Amino acid sequence: MATYDSIGGTYSSTRRPDPRIAARIHKALGDAATVINVGAGAGSYEPPQTVLAVEPSSVMIAQRPAGSARAMQASAESIPLADDSADAAMALLTVHHWTDLEAGIGELLRIARRRVVILTWDQVAFRRFWLVHDYLPEAATFDDTRAIAIDRLAALLGGARIETVPIPHDCTDGFGAAFWRRPDAYLDPQVRAGISMLAQTGEEVLRPGLARLSDDLSSGLWYERHADLLARGTLDAGYRLLVADL
Repeated sequence: MATYDSIGGTYSSTRRPDPRIAARIHKALGDAATVINVGAGAGSYEPPQTVLAVEPSSVMIAQRPAGSARAMQASAESIPLADDSADAAMALLTVHHWTDLEAGIGELLRIARRRVVILTWDQVAFRRFWLVHDYLPEAATFDDTRAIAIDRLAALLGGARIETVPIPHDCTDGFGAAFWRRPDAYLDPQVRAGISMLAQTGEEVLRPGLARLSDDLSSGLWYERHADLLARGTLDAGYRLLVADL
């Protein structure tokens, strides 16, 4: 399986934090004065009170902007920090990459004094998203192998509040469903390179579905099928925040 050392090179250009999603995440962190970002990637959504980023990929660490929190190259499953190292720990769109989910969640609970915040997605809801339902079911099948059930995550956290994160139609963060009202974007190889489920499924596998999407956009069929989306400002594509108070 490809890793972020090989697929993460474009993240700083296609994965820019969306301010509306950032506001949801920062609100979930509450009044935490210190935050550790685990599986931090290039640093999206880190609040000003972030004191440390934990990230295994040197490629991702190299894309962190100047002035961002110090980064430690380490895996979520084994974080070389003392217990209760910060008020809060957060893990954003990362738990599906971990090799040992239980160990990673255990580390979040260990290093956080007061709160753990996780951003992930509900695979059952995401499978209804038009891109994977109509055109790229292979990508959904790939995600089936790594998606974490929301109730399982909540149980591992010892209970958690679950919040829906609606995706704005002009979302600036190019993750899987970000372009739900801008379908042409999925035909851009650079955009696909910044979406792990597409990058890791592989261009050869995706090619037939992308060709069908291109044809349907050219003919106008996509717009006929999804006319209801064109008037919407946000979409629930299955993204969820889990907030656990310790």
